[in-house]
Amino acid sequence: MVEEEQKYEVDDAYVLPDLAATAPAGGRVRALPPVTLVARYLDTVDLRLARAGASLRHRKGDELPWTVKLPTGTPGVRHEISRPGPKGRPPPELVELVTVLHRGAPLAPVTVVRTVRHAYEVCDEAGAVLAEVVDDRVTVLDDSGATTDTFREVEAERKAGDRELLDRIGAVLREAGARGGSFTPKHVRALGETAQADPDLVAPAGLTAEASAGDVVTEAVRKEIRRLLAHDPLVRLRAPAASGDTAVHQMRVACRRLRSDLRTFRPLLRKTWSRPLRDELRWLAGVLGAARDAEVLRARLRRTADADPLSPLDEGAVDRLDEVLAQRQRTAHAAIDEALRSTRYLALVDSLVLAARAPRLTRRATAPAGEALPALVARPWTRLAGPDGVDGLDAQSPDDSWHAVRKEAKQARYAVNAVAPTVGKGARRLSRALARVQDVLGEHQDAAVAADTWLEIAAERPDDHELAVTAGRLAERERGSVRRTRGLLPAAWHRATRRRRTSWLP
Repeated sequence: MVEEEQKYEVDDAYVLPDLAATAPAGGRVRALPPVTLVARYLDTVDLRLARAGASLRHRKGDELPWTVKLPTGTPGVRHEISRPGPKGRPPPELVELVTVLHRGAPLAPVTVVRTVRHAYEVCDEAGAVLAEVVDDRVTVLDDSGATTDTFREVEAERKAGDRELLDRIGAVLREAGARGGSFTPKHVRALGETAQADPDLVAPAGLTAEASAGDVVTEAVRKEIRRLLAHDPLVRLRAPAASGDTAVHQMRVACRRLRSDLRTFRPLLRKTWSRPLRDELRWLAGVLGAARDAEVLRARLRRTADADPLSPLDEGAVDRLDEVLAQRQRTAHAAIDEALRSTRYLALVDSLVLAARAPRLTRRATAPAGEALPALVARPWTRLAGPDGVDGLDAQSPDDSWHAVRKEAKQARYAVNAVAPTVGKGARRLSRALARVQDVLGEHQDAAVAADTWLEIAAERPDDHELAVTAGRLAERERGSVRRTRGLLPAAWHRATRRRRTSWLP
């Protein structure tokens, strides 16, 4: 689940205001009996979880006592995952969810926080809880149980209500004297300055007009490493990405873009550093690939089957095709789980964190971005535009040739995207145009693969005649999509090659 809350600092003399005015018409505020919560937080010796905005805790008295909280990138909004388990043994599943943070380092108790909580539920007319406001008096305890610190805070957490209700509650709390500051979890306050230090994973910092070529490469590397590692726990949970896309897809895209950047900017990177990293990213992308392919095919199956309501397909046969794909997806997810638990993956995560901190650059990387980068981007662009690229395609070219050009289009677009912040308007225009080219080639590839897949599944079940007929009709529709996309490419390519988009390339 996603937890969204706002925290407010208050002193001992603060009087919680009447919250009745924040409830909707006919609603009310319900006071709950006070409770005492004792939470023990686990972390590495150097507080890797806390510094990254995450936590792993055991809280006595909760129905599901073990909880992991993960940052979402939005202050006050976190993923919250709870599981049962004995006090001294965190569930392996939760430990795995923070793999990219602890990176194999031992987890041990680092602080104990005791909270005396007075909670108030803001309800609608039907009794549904829209938000919860809690007044917490917090005591920080050491290993012996002695008090090391105390503080008080008020939290407003969104439940079934909207964000506007949370804002109204916040206004009432502040009017009574509460101070709304930066979002700081209790255990981070308890652990002090060390827990508020920078995380191990260095974030993208943005680029200036005076950026060097190395600055651009570093920014691109950090951006994709951040994307890859952020989606690790969501892949393990089978949860969607914040964008609405699947986490598997986002993680795989990050692998591919990072590999592409390492390839495009090879002259600026030390080979002994970048080549092994590219190899390991290819391995991980391959592991993610089977699950992603099944995702795409399952979504496409229903879309293609429903494409012509006047010519419906056998629903039972479509369901049987989907079950084959579902089994492939389950098998692929099991392979992902095994890979993400491996020492190989743990070593890759360590390498990625180090790569984000300081990519190994060559002397050429000190050159101004505007001088050094266009020539590097020109290489994948030339391959895409050449006789082995778009210029070599025609309506009769085999599917494999179209797929090869699609891969070149991705490489070119990723390269243009990486340099666009410093190269300027022309690169941004070219990036948008290449996105359309990539969409056309992507639809072509998806349709071609789908057509082959439907026929392949039917061939494996020769006694299922309804399945054979349905697969054949689906394949015909997919080949129709192949023909249509081949007709769309010339216009999309013409738009991408206009001088106003490519004049910055040497």
